[in-house]
Amino acid sequence: MPPVAATPVAPPGPPKAALLVPLSGANAELGKAMLDAAQLALFESPGDRLTLVPRDTGGTAEGAAKAARAVIADGVRLILGPLLAAEVEAVKPIARDAHVNVIAFSTVTQLAGGNTFLMGFLPRQEVVREVGQARERGLTRFAVLAPNSPYGHLMADALHDVASTSGAVVARVEFYDPRSGDTAPAVQRLIPGGAAAGATEAAAPSAASFDALLLPEGGTRLKEVARQVKEAEIDAKPVQLLGSGLWDMPGIGSEPALVGGWFAASPPEARQTFAARFQATYGREPPRLASLGYDAAALAAALAQAGGAEPFSQQAILNPNGFTGVDGLFRFTPGGLVQRGLAVLEVEPQGDVVISPAPQTFQDLGY
Repeated sequence: MPPVAATPVAPPGPPKAALLVPLSGANAELGKAMLDAAQLALFESPGDRLTLVPRDTGGTAEGAAKAARAVIADGVRLILGPLLAAEVEAVKPIARDAHVNVIAFSTVTQLAGGNTFLMGFLPRQEVVREVGQARERGLTRFAVLAPNSPYGHLMADALHDVASTSGAVVARVEFYDPRSGDTAPAVQRLIPGGAAAGATEAAAPSAASFDALLLPEGGTRLKEVARQVKEAEIDAKPVQLLGSGLWDMPGIGSEPALVGGWFAASPPEARQTFAARFQATYGREPPRLASLGYDAAALAAALAQAGGAEPFSQQAILNPNGFTGVDGLFRFTPGGLVQRGLAVLEVEPQGDVVISPAPQTFQDLGY
């Protein structure tokens, strides 16, 4: 029988938490911003009960594994990160054998559990929040137009599950090839009676077979698809557009076809304040995911400040009252997934407007 690994004895001094992010490679810019945000969090946190140990993963599984072994040998008792799913998969068994908990930034839910907690923004929770808002407004028939990719299928499956649970139906589902430059055929299949398909007046009712459409897309492709949908529904009842976390980008309201669309996101006020502090400190705007670095480091600092023999224990991480960060209220489930209090925002030309505030407690989150 192999010997059971002993729990390492914590070194003297403030407890150590590692931050494993890509400081080289394709995602180096994001990794550096997450490190800067984490250091800003420690500067703004009361007390000095935490030592942060940053390490470069290089954006690879091998690099992440090497970094994890190094920080564990250095006496780290909590790992923040890594960022990518393959990196998390490589780090998880190393940390488990060392009895070190991991708060990772991935959104691949299969990686959660045991010693690993996921802090990334989970798409399913966005769907739950948006469908709840749509149901409150009396919408009952949903559709989805998504890329034929793991993310697109995840969002479509989530819509099916959430809609059926709420007593609604998913009337249409269409996928398009994300590698193709032409999404018009998928839009025409989705809205066959629309103007874009050369419909006659008699065919128009078929274009109104749903009243809310989920578009889990971002960037220029999102704007292109939204314009095609609006053109296709000229002769039909307009549908309510629903977004995803990919909609959470500056200037989205500059596209008229997206104005009036809804998407779920963390409350914007605290995040805007964080972005202003980051800009003032580092002279550049933070990328969207930099806030995860801030909140993870602030969480580690709060746990360290609370003290105790094992400040980063699973019991401490699983505090049912949760924590409040620049991305709003959050807590972890025993299964390792994050629960977030999300707001619903409406796209407007002058800037997104909150139409349903984020909950202040964890009661009635719905997920």
